[in-house]
Amino acid sequence: MRSEGLSEAEAARRLEEVGPNLPPRPGRVSLVRRVVNQLRDPLIVVLIAAAVLTIVTADFADAAVILLVITVNTTVGVTQEVRADRAVEQLVALAAPAARVIRGGVEREVGIDTVVPGDLLILAEGEIVAADARLVEAVAFAADESMLTGEAVPVDKSAVPAGEPGGEVSAGTVVVRGRGRAVVTATGAGSAMGRVAALLAPVPGLTPLQKRLAGVARTLALAAAVLCLVVLVLGVVRGQPVELMVLTAVSLMVAAVPESLPAVVSLALALGARRMAARQAIVRRLPAVEALGSVTVIATDKTGTLTEGAMVVQKLWTVDGEADVTGLGYAPEGRVERDGMPLDPERAPDVAALLRACALCTDAALVPPRPPTPKGGRGGGDAAIESWTAAGDPTEAALLAAAAKVGLTRTALEREWPRVGEVPFDNARKRMTTVHREASGRFEVICKGAPEVLLRAPITSDDAATLQRAERRADEFARQGYRVLAVAAGERSSLPAAGGPSPGLLPEVEEGLRLLGLVAIADPPRASAAATIAACRQAGLTPVLITGDHRATARALAVQVGIGGDDPVVMDGSDLDPERVPDPRDCAVFARTSPEQKLGIVDAYGRRSQVVAMTGDGVNDAPALRRADIGVAMGRRGTEVAREAADLVLADDELATLVTAVEEGRRIYANVRRFLVYGLSGGAAEIMVMLVGPFLGLPLPLQPAQILWINLMTHGPPGVALGAEPAGADLMRSPPRPPAERILGAGLWQRIPRIAVVLAAVTLGVAVWAESTGRPWQSMAYLTLATTQLGVALGSRARPGTRDNPFLLVAVGASFVLMLAGLYVPLLRELLGTEPLAVADLGIVCVVSVAGYLAVRLDRRLHSEPSAKASTARGTGRKEHA
Repeated sequence: MRSEGLSEAEAARRLEEVGPNLPPRPGRVSLVRRVVNQLRDPLIVVLIAAAVLTIVTADFADAAVILLVITVNTTVGVTQEVRADRAVEQLVALAAPAARVIRGGVEREVGIDTVVPGDLLILAEGEIVAADARLVEAVAFAADESMLTGEAVPVDKSAVPAGEPGGEVSAGTVVVRGRGRAVVTATGAGSAMGRVAALLAPVPGLTPLQKRLAGVARTLALAAAVLCLVVLVLGVVRGQPVELMVLTAVSLMVAAVPESLPAVVSLALALGARRMAARQAIVRRLPAVEALGSVTVIATDKTGTLTEGAMVVQKLWTVDGEADVTGLGYAPEGRVERDGMPLDPERAPDVAALLRACALCTDAALVPPRPPTPKGGRGGGDAAIESWTAAGDPTEAALLAAAAKVGLTRTALEREWPRVGEVPFDNARKRMTTVHREASGRFEVICKGAPEVLLRAPITSDDAATLQRAERRADEFARQGYRVLAVAAGERSSLPAAGGPSPGLLPEVEEGLRLLGLVAIADPPRASAAATIAACRQAGLTPVLITGDHRATARALAVQVGIGGDDPVVMDGSDLDPERVPDPRDCAVFARTSPEQKLGIVDAYGRRSQVVAMTGDGVNDAPALRRADIGVAMGRRGTEVAREAADLVLADDELATLVTAVEEGRRIYANVRRFLVYGLSGGAAEIMVMLVGPFLGLPLPLQPAQILWINLMTHGPPGVALGAEPAGADLMRSPPRPPAERILGAGLWQRIPRIAVVLAAVTLGVAVWAESTGRPWQSMAYLTLATTQLGVALGSRARPGTRDNPFLLVAVGASFVLMLAGLYVPLLRELLGTEPLAVADLGIVCVVSVAGYLAVRLDRRLHSEPSAKASTARGTGRKEHA
């Protein structure tokens, strides 16, 4: 295999031949199946039975209205399903991973769908294999194949010559250790993952919120059925025809329960996820949208989340002195200075040796700026890169940039000192070691890692005084907020036999090295970090910093961004007892934590009934991301493992985006509750009117067709428009809702009957007055009940008096016009059994309908929802999804 990989032209040609590297998607649900699923809804089945009854009894007017309601409900439901599915598909496309390949001798990142057979993949720890491939280079390589084989133990892999068995890696598996290069052998449907995906069938499922709403709907349907049966019996006893009262009872039951609510919620979640994606928060699992509203703790890592994520070497320390490094980002532009003067590597061999070792002991690369490539084939083109970026670990890229500032590049250095062995970085060892062959035939061992590991025997053999000086300076750097690396090196005449921590190396290789110096790397806080933390606190969220960095570094950053106050309590991982993790309000900073300790912290918070959103970007963060209530991965610098484990991906790596996502989750939940108040109060008012009306001398206050028309006009466009209400002004100044709180909890169910009583009283008052004065009382009752409900819709706005959500105003206006059409359009008037109203009567109805608006506004003012008491009422909030 050529080391330079395929050319761009050859890759484009093969992409045309084999198509995009995407597994076969499960078949979409057909339109017929969607319609059938809608018609299987229990309340729709009741409506169908009612339509059959009206046709049998030759009541064609009522039959036409019922069939119209069925048609509209089914059409809206199917449309919502299709839109929701499309929104989710677009999210999947946004979250599609990328792959690193070598094409034309240049390393580059491409969309996973453009990988073709023959491509040379670059694989590193934490990445997902983009396609089936054969390893041609492997160093301490191991892959997690559990998603294909079910075997939880990682499998060691090694490169094999072409034509020999072994060395295969499969699409979708995860690199858990080491690095390698592999030639792609199969993509898309031909890959192992593609063959499994071809066997999958779509399995629709409900989110936890939808399940809770389904339970509410069943309870309401049962209660409505009992009350409607009472209406039926009362009507028959008073001499009304049985057929008419059966239709009336059925119509009431349909009107009382918002049967389209599950579909509305599904659409709200999917479109809410789309809105989040537009604001750089990509939702990978829909239940995360609703769970965001309950988050109480935001556990964040440091690098790239609270900080810029662009590591920069700013200071160097050697036994002979210090040096400052200028320049920003990963561009090899700037100077290395000592005492304010540019440093000449020949005059400062100590600094040159330190930077040379830093450049050799890395696996990263610097990617220069490039213009966008033109689109070609199905794969499209690549976006422009406007500045130098890091390919690989950002810390290692910072070392390469610093070395390049004195003319030392990794490519040139490796030609003179080729790498012949290595021990990759490991969280447990906290160091990385490489071995290079010199021209003389001797070997140079380079080791870089945490100072508390390297500045100890037997790794370094320097005298105690030198090591103590280095330790003191490392502590000073750390207290100033720097990430500190120690670098050591040593010569060997030969290498020990294989059998150690890496093929060809024994632990003894890392012993007896001499200290070259310290590197202080800065990752400054993001400009928005302090404001974001302040916003978290204002919203009742507790920010917690969990990092693998030194405690002094962690504390310095916490003070800068406002986590834990001016003097935050910092707990070191070595002192952490998983069974006694302090409350997040008592200790907000955890330093030097291992993956297991991060997992323990998340579990401990869960046992305290906290709801945790955990951010992370590395392989070591994946277990905690999966265990947290909301796992949040970084989109730019995060590993594929972290993104796969997460529920939410921040495309811009900004913590502020997570706060925005929390606001969106709260908004969606608040709008669902707003719709419930609106829909259920209207349905309850209709039942009250039908129950009380006969006792006031109104034999049948409303005809079945009138009830169904009111339900269609009020629960239709205005109900959907309420789901698009913006966030209330105080939404992010309130504490999070308890996750165990019922959907009708926090005073919501008490509001429904209070508002319903007002609507029913106004409607019955108008009807009794109209009947006593010889006016068309039933038509006036019909219009009053409808317009007061529309008043409730206007009064339920999150920001009344503003132009936010103009669709609601349009929807209410359109519904009002259609209600009037039921009085003045001859065909509708005949179907509904109404009479036209005089202008004066119409004006009276419009004036009294303001009561619906006033009822909602006054109720909210007099009976505000109780504040959530996080310490006493909060449930476990653990994940309800895989």
